[in-house]
This record gives sequence, structure tokens and C-alpha cells, in this order.
Amino acid sequence: ANSSNSMPRESYLEWDEYFMGIAILTGQRSKDPNTQVGCVLVDSRFRVVAAGYNGMPWGCQDSVMPWGRDENDPLQDKHTYVCHAEMNAVMNKNCVDLEGCKLYTTLFPCNECAKIVVQSRVKEVIYLSDRDSWKMEASKKLFDQVGITYTQYIPKRNTVTIDYTKHF
Repeated sequence: ANSSNSMPRESYLEWDEYFMGIAILTGQRSKDPNTQVGCVLVDSRFRVVAAGYNGMPWGCQDSVMPWGRDENDPLQDKHTYVCHAEMNAVMNKNCVDLEGCKLYTTLFPCNECAKIVVQSRVKEVIYLSDRDSWKMEASKKLFDQVGITYTQYIPKRNTVTIDYTKHF
């Protein structure tokens, strides 16, 4: 008899969907009230080897650090302190060599993170969104010089649902 389960499921997540989904979920760890960025590094065997999100440096109390923007006082501006998702992912890599890895990020890396990506020998950047700024243009210039490819991820579906009540 031909049961309805004899064929593979067609609605599974493709690799890029899966890893970008993990990056989005990782970004939800951020305490930043305005910007939540997530990043995952994936090796050639499709294993997540590191993850990171934007946040204050390790050991700093989130409740006492500034989370707003203050162009008049850099000491009260979050940008002075926040570690970006890409930096945190690279720092969280444990002992893994990142050469040849893919980086999935919800926001195209700024120029400072691009330097870290280049130095880590990452081969490809897949990003969800991009801010048109000089920092991103500088990143693209660096990536182009060293042959790191970058591609905007275009979702095939609008949502992926995580249902904690659904059991196997």
C-alpha cells in the first residue's frame, strides 16, 4: 500500500532559509530596543560553528549602559559600547578555523566588522538587509578586494513558525 508518508516532505527549510532563520532568532537575544542583529557562521559541512548578536560587552550591566543615540555626547551613545553581531560570532567561535565559512547576518556588516570578517578568512557573506551608508560601501570595497562574495538573501516565505506546543 502507498501511504501518504512515502515521499519526502516538500515544505522543509532549505539551507539558506535555515541559517538565516537561526540568525534572525539569534538576533532576538539582543537587548537593543531599536536594532536586533543576529549572525551565524557555517562551515562547509553545513554546521553552525558560531553565533552572535549585537549587545554590550561581556560583563557589562545592560541596565546601566546607554541604549539610545546621542550625537552630542558619545559617552551616552550606544554605538560607543555595543559589540556587533559579527564581532560576537567570531569571538564565540571557540577553536574553529573560520577559513572558508559562510557568514549569515540579518544586517550587512559595517566596515569595522568587515575587517574582522576578512581577517577570519570567511569566504561568503549572506545578508538579509542592507543600510545604504558609507560604512557598508567600505565593507563592499574590502570584500571585493579579497574575493569575499556577498549576496542578499531573498526569502521564499514571509514567516517560519516555531510552535513550542507541537510535539513529535
